Parts: sequence; C-alpha cells; structure tokens
Amino acid sequence: MLEPPARSIEETRGLFRQQMPVARKWAYFDHAAVAPVTAPAAAAMHRCVDQSLAEGDTVWTQWARQLRETRQLAAALVGAEADEIALTPNTTAGITLVAEGIDWRPGDNVVALADEYPSNLYPWMNQADRGVETRLAPTDEGRVDYDQLAALCDRRTRVVTVSWVAFSNGCRRDLGRIGEIAAGCGALLMVDAIQGLGAFPLDVHDAPIDFLAADGHKWMLGHEGAGFAYIRRDRLPLLRPLGVGAHSVVQGNDYTRIELALKNNASRYEGGSINVPGMVGLGASLQLLQSIGIENIAAAILDVTDRLCRELPRLGLRVVSPREGDERSGIVSFESPGDPADVRRHCLEQGVALAARAGRLRASAHGYNDEADVERLIRALSTYGKR
Repeated sequence: MLEPPARSIEETRGLFRQQMPVARKWAYFDHAAVAPVTAPAAAAMHRCVDQSLAEGDTVWTQWARQLRETRQLAAALVGAEADEIALTPNTTAGITLVAEGIDWRPGDNVVALADEYPSNLYPWMNQADRGVETRLAPTDEGRVDYDQLAALCDRRTRVVTVSWVAFSNGCRRDLGRIGEIAAGCGALLMVDAIQGLGAFPLDVHDAPIDFLAADGHKWMLGHEGAGFAYIRRDRLPLLRPLGVGAHSVVQGNDYTRIELALKNNASRYEGGSINVPGMVGLGASLQLLQSIGIENIAAAILDVTDRLCRELPRLGLRVVSPREGDERSGIVSFESPGDPADVRRHCLEQGVALAARAGRLRASAHGYNDEADVERLIRALSTYGKR
C-alpha cells in the first residue's frame, strides 16, 4: 500500500467520521473497551455471512484471498512480513503462544509492569509450576521508572513483557528504551499492543520487538474475536508450537497425508477453523485506517484528547493520565464528580459512551471524534447530580 498523504486534522476527521455510523447517535469515548466497527467492516462481514447463507463454502477461495489480505494489512500496520503474522481470536491467545511456548527452566523469570491488564499477567504467572517467577515493576500513574525495570532483570530473565499503552490511564511507554533493557540482559521483548494499534504508528523493528499481540476490537475497529500476533521470523524456533492442527502443516488441505511437517511461518498456529467474517471485517477496517494514514489519525487523536484535557479542569475534575509528549495516547483517565459507575450511567443516558476504571472515569477518543463530541461529554458531566 502506498503511503497516504499528510492531511489536516479536519480533513482526517471528516474522512474518518463518514465511515463511523456510530457517530450519528453517540459521542463515543469507549474505544479502549469495545469499539464500534467501521462501515466497511460491517459491509464486509455482512457480505461474508450472506455468502455463507446462500452459497455455503463454494466461495471459500474468495474467503481465503480475503484472509491473506487481512494478514498482509496486519503485517503492514506493524512493519512486519506477512509470514510473521498469525491470525488469532484475541490478545490473550497471542500472548499465550509465547508464555506456553518457551522452553522454561526452573529459576527463569519474566519481568512485567505492575499495572498490566490481567491478560498480560496471568499467562506468565501460570508458569509458576514450571519454576518461573513473574516480577512486577511498579509504575506511577502509568509512568515507568526504566531504571527500576532494568534492576529487576538479570541473566535468568527470559522475557520482558509490557503493554504499549496502559489500559487504565493511557500512558504510552517508550518501547525503544524497554527493548534496550530487554536486549541488555539477553531477554525477549513481548508487547501487548491492543491499546495502541490503529491509533499510533508502530514498527516492530524499532524496539526491536520479538513478539506482539493485539485483538482488533479496540482501536483497530474490528469485531471481537479477530486479532493477530506477530512472531519475529528468527524467534519462531524458540517456541514450542501450540494449537497444532490440520492447517499447521505444509501439506495444507491434503488431509490424507499424515506428516507433522509444520509450516515455517507464524500461520502454523492457525491449526483449526478461523473466524472468517470477523477477520474479513478486521481487514476492511485496517484498509480504511491505513488509507487515511495512521500518522494522520494519531494527530487527530491527540488534538481531541488535548482539547478534552483542557475542558475537564474547568469542571474541577483532575486529569490523571500523563499528558506530556509521547506519553499521551487516546485514553484520558480523570476523577469523577460522583460514583464512577453512576456517572457512566448518566452519561449513557445523555448519548455519551465512556468507561469506569480503577475508581475513575476513562474517556478513550479515536480520530473521528470531534469538538462536538467533547462538548457533549462535558455537558453530560456538568449535569450529573442535577437531575
């Protein structure tokens, strides 16, 4: 795909908003939870289901081509090669490929961040019965003390695993610096990228990143149950294959040839059936995002979240999320004027979607959110308790 042109924030927002029917009804600030799908994704999924209804599997060749396109788009999004991408049902599945695939030895350890989403902790903690220790580096409102992180690493650290963007407060981490820490002790770098992909540019070679996982139902604007994992080509031999099935082998559809000759690429992990409608829909959203331009979308996201952060203090609400430089993301965590769950219900009644997390409110804006959406959110918050 050719690089899209640089666009103004207004042009980016206009092009993007046309493809987001949810904006007709909602000021939608909950992309960090479950995002609405794009119009192209919905159309692609509808076509796939309609074909299944009318044609059965006689159109499988077409679906297979569309799955290849989704794989290629996912690879392009992170600067990888298509054969380094495994199509997975969710982020957890991608993380588990690594957590369960490494040849752990008693005394090994994993270093993670203390504020990780559970899906990037439990798969590693589950290795305790194999003698693996999970060490947690403290954070301060999402900010990482990189010296403390490095101090937890030693010669027995096999993996450093982090979320690119903190789910609770939106702090975007310096993956290049974390990659240096991991490389310095001979460890592998695993990145949970679900809260950043689709919103901000990422190239897996910059850190460099060894493994990455993300589901499509947040910033990539796909449906739940369709995501992908990146496994660096030269790291594939380090992992014991999991989920091995009929589609893991080089002979593919020759089901009478029983020979465990695994594919020499990440698709070896796609042993069984794939959520074809979901993956086709994800591909359509990735096509849209990349045609608009991730750099352009990132600028629009920072513009609207900066605007929100200027308005919230005027209501006496403290913004908790780091909002300086590259720590900023699409997530704005802030204090609530009342019980967060109750305030969220009030906002929903006003046509504003956001989340309650960790005793605070969390607004997560995408590149199509505009000034009018911010005004609706501020108005909903200002009328809380005046019913």
